[in-house]
Amino acid sequence: MSRRKAGVLLAALVLAVASLVAAGCGSSNKSSSNTSGGAAATTPASSAKGAIAVLLPDTQSSVRWEQFDRKYLDQAFTAAGIKHTIVNAQGDPTQQRTQAEQALTNGAKVILLVDLDPGSGKSIIDLAHSRGAKVIDYDRLTLGGNADTYVSFNNVSVVKLQGEGLIKCIKDQNLKNPVVAELNGSPTDNNATLFAQGYNSVLDPLYKDGTLKKGPNQSVPDWDNQKALTIYEQMLQQTSNKINAVLAANDGLANSVISAQNARKLGKIPVTGQDATAEGIQHILVGEQCMTVYKAVKAEADAAAKAAIALDSGQTPATNGTTQNKDHQTPSVLLTPVPVTKANINDTVIKDGFLTKAQICQGKYASACTSAGL
Repeated sequence: MSRRKAGVLLAALVLAVASLVAAGCGSSNKSSSNTSGGAAATTPASSAKGAIAVLLPDTQSSVRWEQFDRKYLDQAFTAAGIKHTIVNAQGDPTQQRTQAEQALTNGAKVILLVDLDPGSGKSIIDLAHSRGAKVIDYDRLTLGGNADTYVSFNNVSVVKLQGEGLIKCIKDQNLKNPVVAELNGSPTDNNATLFAQGYNSVLDPLYKDGTLKKGPNQSVPDWDNQKALTIYEQMLQQTSNKINAVLAANDGLANSVISAQNARKLGKIPVTGQDATAEGIQHILVGEQCMTVYKAVKAEADAAAKAAIALDSGQTPATNGTTQNKDHQTPSVLLTPVPVTKANINDTVIKDGFLTKAQICQGKYASACTSAGL
């Protein structure tokens, strides 16, 4: 064979291999469970009017980002025929900035952002705006940022429900002057600040009049559940195990409290939660957790997708309010949260398809499900 023919054959072979690799890297909804920071799903460019990039924060602050938000956002954009990517920064602000830069380079016209902290979130918003893209703050408001739209739940209402739920549990258990500890969310998350404002608006008057005794109160960096466990163990040490109730800002932090209580054989105490995770619901069924707050993630994801599609089309999204962000008001879509106790599990998370009985009623929780009518 001549050298010229061999070269032609080699070039053809390289081209064929490249085509196969490209096909293998093509989009697929099966990749929607990817948590590595890569694209979850991308519709073919020919069917897309623009491009929307979703930047999720991590997998440790809550299981919701990968189990629910990714799925629902992918479904909404796919149904609308919108080219989109969904990535997860795995708790790394530098990685999230890199993901934003890559999305914008690839033509993203809208960034749907769940920031990791206000500083890095603002830098992403500023970058997007400098490239002519729009930004939606999703679930978390980027404090000091200037997102075009904010989609979330009324976060003060979320934790007023927690405060009210904790008080009801304390009354139901007939606890007198209980010591209440507070395990707050990350100090870099504006939502955590709003949460604390909400439940303290309920608890502070009762601390003041002596109905409750204010115990240790501490924030948990990055919503990290392992750090929460350490912090709560230290709280127990400081109080000689004399903590009678805990306002935990979400189900992950509540689980840390419950784990420490069980490890020390201190028994069940009123503990709140948020996010209506399967684990949180299980704890409620066996009396280890009083309540959780259900934020219908599908409704939130659908609202965010609708707003993103409007921005991508050059339209102004429909909103139902505004949110103060330092010196300006951000147009907002604010949804209504729902408290969940043992009495309404069927009518909330199961009825909506957020969780299934199979996910909840496993192993030692099966009999508790039966008793609760699940």
